Formats: sequence, structure tokens, C-alpha cells
Amino acid sequence: MNIHLSLTPVLSIAAGILILVVPRLLNYIVAIYLIAVGLVGLFGTGGF
Repeated sequence: MNIHLSLTPVLSIAAGILILVVPRLLNYIVAIYLIAVGLVGLFGTGGF
């Protein structure tokens, strides 16, 4: 059985959970998420 996970939904879920747990981290989480999505968009996922 092959399980294929994309990076974006996993990052979204992790960011959402962290925001719920520690709302003060919202700015950092959003910034890191946007940078990560931008890098994935520029360079691709590397064939994962």
C-alpha cells in the first residue's frame, strides 16, 4: 500500500494545531508557513 502525503496539507494541520495551543505564536507560524509554501512552490517537492 502506497500513501502519498503532500507537504502543504501537513503543514496546514500542524500550523492550525499550534495556533490553537499557543495563540501567541500566530505571527511566527504564519510567516514560517508562507516561507515554506513559497520554497516548495519555487523548488518543487523533489519527487516525493
